[in-house]
Amino acid sequence: MYYGHYPRLYEIGRTDLIREIWKSYRAVEESGIILPVRLLNAIYHKAAIYDEMLTIRTIIKEIPKVKFKLFSEIYNEKGELINEGEVTLGFIDASTGKPRRAPEEFTKILLERML
Repeated sequence: MYYGHYPRLYEIGRTDLIREIWKSYRAVEESGIILPVRLLNAIYHKAAIYDEMLTIRTIIKEIPKVKFKLFSEIYNEKGELINEGEVTLGFIDASTGKPRRAPEEFTKILLERML
């Protein structure tokens, strides 16, 4: 797989995770919040093989404030870790374009899940 495709897998993982624990990304945007990427890091351990099924694991290690850091692990069919990613998003008020705090509802859900 072309190395530039991995950030798309990180996006798929984080979109699914946010939907699973809170709400869809569309609903987040409709509530007036956008989450642009501020930082992206990737570590490539091994190449993915054409037509291989991959597993994306997305991890939140800390409660976000204004920045929202997520970690991704991508595994091949053998269960081998082939890629790690770190993505930092920013909570931005869509109407002003300025940073804002993470919604209290979201941080409360994360706190409950992390206990």
